[in-house]
Amino acid sequence: MPRITLPDGSTREFDHPVTAHEVAKDIGSGLAKAVIGAKIDGEICDLATTIDRDCKLELITPVDRKTGESSDEALYLIRHSCAHVMAEAIQRVICPRIELVYGPPVENGFYYDMRLPEGVNFSSDDFEQIEAEMEKIIKEDRPFTRFEMPVDEGMKKLRDEGSKYKLDNAERAVEAGSDRLSWYATGEPGKNWEDLCRGPHVPSTGRIGAYKITSLASSYWHGDADSDSLLRVYGTAFADQKQLDRYLEQLAEAKKRDHRVLGKQLRLFHVDETVGQGLILWTPNGAVVRQELQNFISEELRKQGYQQIFTPHIGKLELYKTSGHFPYYQDSQYPPLIHHEHLKMLADDGCSCAQLANSMKEGEVEGYLLKPMNCPHHIKIFDSQPHSYRDLPVRLAEFGTVYRWEQSGEIGGMTRVRGFTQDDAHLFCTEDQLAEELVGCLSLVKIIFKTLGMEDYRVRVGLRDPDSSKYVGDPKNWGKAEQACREAAKGLGVPFSEEAGEAAFYGPKIDFVVKDVVGREWQLGTVQVDYNLPERFDLSYIGPDNQPHRPVMIHRAPFGSMERFIGVLIEHFAGAFPTWLAPEQVRVLPISEKSADYGREVFEMLKAAKVRVTLDDSNERIQAKIREATEWKIPYLLIVGPRDAESRQVSVRARGFMKDLGAIPLDDFVATVREEITTRGAATVIEEHFQAAATA
Repeated sequence: MPRITLPDGSTREFDHPVTAHEVAKDIGSGLAKAVIGAKIDGEICDLATTIDRDCKLELITPVDRKTGESSDEALYLIRHSCAHVMAEAIQRVICPRIELVYGPPVENGFYYDMRLPEGVNFSSDDFEQIEAEMEKIIKEDRPFTRFEMPVDEGMKKLRDEGSKYKLDNAERAVEAGSDRLSWYATGEPGKNWEDLCRGPHVPSTGRIGAYKITSLASSYWHGDADSDSLLRVYGTAFADQKQLDRYLEQLAEAKKRDHRVLGKQLRLFHVDETVGQGLILWTPNGAVVRQELQNFISEELRKQGYQQIFTPHIGKLELYKTSGHFPYYQDSQYPPLIHHEHLKMLADDGCSCAQLANSMKEGEVEGYLLKPMNCPHHIKIFDSQPHSYRDLPVRLAEFGTVYRWEQSGEIGGMTRVRGFTQDDAHLFCTEDQLAEELVGCLSLVKIIFKTLGMEDYRVRVGLRDPDSSKYVGDPKNWGKAEQACREAAKGLGVPFSEEAGEAAFYGPKIDFVVKDVVGREWQLGTVQVDYNLPERFDLSYIGPDNQPHRPVMIHRAPFGSMERFIGVLIEHFAGAFPTWLAPEQVRVLPISEKSADYGREVFEMLKAAKVRVTLDDSNERIQAKIREATEWKIPYLLIVGPRDAESRQVSVRARGFMKDLGAIPLDDFVATVREEITTRGAATVIEEHFQAAATA
């Protein structure tokens, strides 16, 4: 009979099977009232789950007693349950004939995909009424009741109900190995609302807490733009109103910082449907930001002994078969390109698309691929000449553009695109050099984050899952690579976690997960250790024993995707870039036509000092000029009038201050703003000249 081990190491033994809730009662009545779910051997479960074996048990309460916050597991249960309540309320308020597809919990909330009947409309104007209906359901405090059926019986039930979406969900569950199908009723099965669902859920609707419907979006069945068009309803839920209010404040702030809105407002990038979804057009302003970041990291790469290279945007299919990227990443790659003559010959022979795909996999048909990764090209550059151990490490760097086929419904702004440029590099070294080279790679990431003020981050060491078949290579080499990543992560001086299953197929990795100013996490920089691709490509160098040896390969990209990084950066700074990154650093504003000549002189002097400066010598009133310049989030405005011209001074207004800070000599401003730019903010005009005025 079960022996149950609790998180504190204590155990409870029972002479009969028990539910997780009964264990909570055995511990104490207060816990039994508070608990909303359980983790049994790491798997989240309902409280009604029967335990009939020895296991580790963790009971889940809405709010952690020590931290005052909800755990991820508690939020998962609350949000999954709230998705069901929202779907029931929508069918009550909008139309009972709405077909439900699926409603999973996701980061920061949940969604439900649904198919609206012809002629039925649903907009954000309906949110208030639906939320009122949700409140009624929650107040009824109906239990979430699980019931199961054998597959044949369950399939008949779904066919009788006529939902092709639920039938598809059930078929997928059976394909994954389920021998029974499960439903959850909010109340009594056969009487109250129910949905095909694996669970788990909180005990009853009354345990859901605070909730909010947040938005609507279009989606497609299976994410396929050629399939059924669906409506996706987003919502969120928390254990209490305080947590929800805090999240909604963050959401409002995030909306103000939305890089898609700011990108258009500040003319940083453009996406054009005639060019293609997920393909970024960098406008002049955005190109400045990107180029400055590239210049910045290039300086650091030169210090560390990297060599710049360039590679083509396509490669032969055979190259990616050798690396393992094809067909491993086939679903996220653009289709291969086939020679015209060969394609015509196959078409004339009646070759089907399926036959063509199989022929390419088997190597019977050759083609080219838009490169999904830069590493095979870099490997071929390393392998283009012989190397001695004295040549190592070899560090090859490229701002290389790669292409991925993302589903239409998953593309968003600059953070999820189909073509992106990586600040990519590959290092080839000896095993003895590996530790030091990893330290150099990680120090580069730390320099970038510190310079950009993005110092709230955590480190994740991605390891292979021993039970997965996706990983290639010798387990001994995996062990060495994983240990090297652990040791390097320890030296960073920040907390890190180890996560099985997060490794690349060829090696473990160290990821930097950055938290932005509104609390969202983004995976940005990455460093990966790879013993496998050198093996697959038969790379070697001549060692001190005059024998060939296999190098170790490091993949690293501190920014990751330039598009994604800059999208995050736009939101992090709310479009107000530090002076060295700002597309426009200074704008000169003559008060009137009398000061136009001096304004032109100030403009030319700043331009000669390589400051990105513009001159507004229009006939607008000065307040109108200031208002317009402020909308562009320019770091410094220089207001010049007749007295400024006489004394060769400029009156300075800095971004974020509602008043002029004062006047300083023109030469002093030019010298100081130039220093602010070249030191990337280590020294600033405000600190040098206006600290007292700025803090007043």
